[in-house]
Amino acid sequence: MLCQLLKSTKRPLSESLVKIKKELKATTKKNEKKVYLSQADQDLITHIKSLTRTLNTNNVTRTRAYLEFYNRHPEIHWAFLGHMVSRNGGWNMTDLKGGILSRLLTKKEGVSFFSFLERGNWLIFQDAYPQFLVYEESLKRGRSLFYLLPYLHVSSFMETLWNKFWEDRDTYLLTIALIVNEQSYLELRVIENPVFKKEVFSTLEFKLQDFLSMNHILFPYEDNGKLMVIGQTLHHFTSLDERILLGKRLYALLFQDHNRLRMSEKWANRIPHTGSRKDFWPHLFNDVDASTPGKILTPRIRSCQLLPGFSRIYSPKLEFAWKNKEHDSAEIEDWFKDWQVIEYFIDSGETVDGEVKDEYCKTLERLELAAFTKKAIPFLD
Repeated sequence: MLCQLLKSTKRPLSESLVKIKKELKATTKKNEKKVYLSQADQDLITHIKSLTRTLNTNNVTRTRAYLEFYNRHPEIHWAFLGHMVSRNGGWNMTDLKGGILSRLLTKKEGVSFFSFLERGNWLIFQDAYPQFLVYEESLKRGRSLFYLLPYLHVSSFMETLWNKFWEDRDTYLLTIALIVNEQSYLELRVIENPVFKKEVFSTLEFKLQDFLSMNHILFPYEDNGKLMVIGQTLHHFTSLDERILLGKRLYALLFQDHNRLRMSEKWANRIPHTGSRKDFWPHLFNDVDASTPGKILTPRIRSCQLLPGFSRIYSPKLEFAWKNKEHDSAEIEDWFKDWQVIEYFIDSGETVDGEVKDEYCKTLERLELAAFTKKAIPFLD
């Protein structure tokens, strides 16, 4: 599962990681035995499932739920990381109906890519949010309730790591564990899904990712009234290893600088997530389509600024772009088989460069040029 780089550059494990390693090794060997549940436990599980289902209606509801939980429990760093990444998921969804990408994709391709994005966003929430609710109830009752996680189909890996967090409150280890867990969870249910392989990865990934580098993750924040953007770019979405390492870099960007974290939190709480990119750049995007129907698109962006006399790029709110989607139940299978994922917990200590604005601006210009000529990407015809 781990990339060759990790395997060839192993560093000594800390005392804490050695203990986790032993527990994970034991987890892979033991038979799964569910404990007896009291009526109170059964009622709690029913409540957790019901609340999760309600909040998992669409990208906007789940993104808001992450932030509200983080505001209640700021020690759970992943909740804020999940909120900010989920905002990007919503922006990617509405891009498909926006003023540029809608000119480059067929209707079928747009629907396929939305289904892919929505399924991943839905899956992560229905796996992660029940864990948060179990933690919250554990705090209320003053004792660990993580033995309930198997009944919510959460990986045995996370049961081990939540119990570890309950003992030592190591926020870093819990966050990395959740990053590893959610990306491994997606691997089985999205990346290896034959429908998405056929309808998304064989076509859209090449068009939108490799050629146009569309996997920019943007984290806005305000510094003295000025909107700033940091982030990262992922070029190989189908690589589990790359997605996990990206998650670690994004976590570092948000939480290594305490002052910037506070500014990011302030922005997130001040600006409700709608799915429109107008949320962070109203000078460039508008959630109202002011373009003339049938008019040929003329390039109008330079260095993420509009040229004089041009209307803003259409970026709709999610509620107007896509209807709520009914999902089939998630596949029940524990991804955890290899304790060597412990390697991901080692902190490299590297400083992460969050410069992404210039790259994102160039991508917008490239996309607009492609939409204008349809010759920049001949296979889109």
